[in-house]
Amino acid sequence: MPSTSSTDPTTPAPQPRSGCGAAIVRDGRILLLERLREPEAGSWGIPGGKVDWMERLEDAVRRETREETGLELGPVELLCVVDHFEERLQQHWISPVFLAETSQGEPVLREPEKHGGVRWFPLDHLPERVTVSTRAAVEAIGRRRGPGR
Repeated sequence: MPSTSSTDPTTPAPQPRSGCGAAIVRDGRILLLERLREPEAGSWGIPGGKVDWMERLEDAVRRETREETGLELGPVELLCVVDHFEERLQQHWISPVFLAETSQGEPVLREPEKHGGVRWFPLDHLPERVTVSTRAAVEAIGRRRGPGR
């Protein structure tokens, strides 16, 4: 049986892994990073990553956002929970996504070995390839705002 202590996200795990994401929205745009690594390499995704052992979810999403973009999040609230199966890699991720309507400053690409770019995209004009968590977050934002908003 594979070890469950591996931190390599490309190693198959025998049980679900915990991730998290930040849907950072500003002026009708969402912040996305272009992923260079699996899972979902080549897709644009919200900032986020693995939740560390004994780390609170909100702390994890703040840490991941800071590590990837340099941004410090203001108030956050749970937006949705993504149940993501990556069958090709034999992975199962359970990832809460938090909505952050505001954040100070502009994002900086802080992990160029993991991400090819960082950009704001209009919520109604996303890149063709987005991650499962990004699509779920944008759909949840749309439901929350309602039609025509």
